[in-house]
Amino acid sequence: MEEKTLLEARFHHKLGHYWLTSGAVVLAVSVVGIPLLLLWYPIGLWATHRYIANMSAELTTKKLIVRKGILTRTENTVPLEKITDMAMIQGPLMRLFGIHKLTIETAGQSGNGALISLTGVEEVAEFRAAVMAQKSALAEQSQPVEAKVDVAAQTLACLQSIDQTLRRIDAKLAQS
Repeated sequence: MEEKTLLEARFHHKLGHYWLTSGAVVLAVSVVGIPLLLLWYPIGLWATHRYIANMSAELTTKKLIVRKGILTRTENTVPLEKITDMAMIQGPLMRLFGIHKLTIETAGQSGNGALISLTGVEEVAEFRAAVMAQKSALAEQSQPVEAKVDVAAQTLACLQSIDQTLRRIDAKLAQS
């Protein structure tokens, strides 16, 4: 059974310029890198264009699929139920270009940091919200009906117990 694609991420038109500027800053700060600045722009322009053309992020009903790379292309498939956090990060240079980095962390991942990092997703807050909403919807679908009824019964029993305790407290206060 093929999964339905719910949303595909689009990437910011200034993403290539952000990466070029970031590289230029690093090269300019290092004295050795200053002569390389002349080569950086034409090579960097080609490389960033190719990299962005190969980037994609696709939200399906059960997973998030991220593809990227130039020479070595990678495809990460993350089941939505494994996602524990999606952080939006924006440094000073990113703010200048209006770009965010979206990091995706999962349960059971090894090492520190994010499993997947996506820079330059357009409407990043909406994309993040859509992924988290689908994750919640999937969790509700997978929960058996008996478990939902059991949780409701437990909640009702707890509320009735609280009600009885409050009535006893009220009666004792009335006696005082």
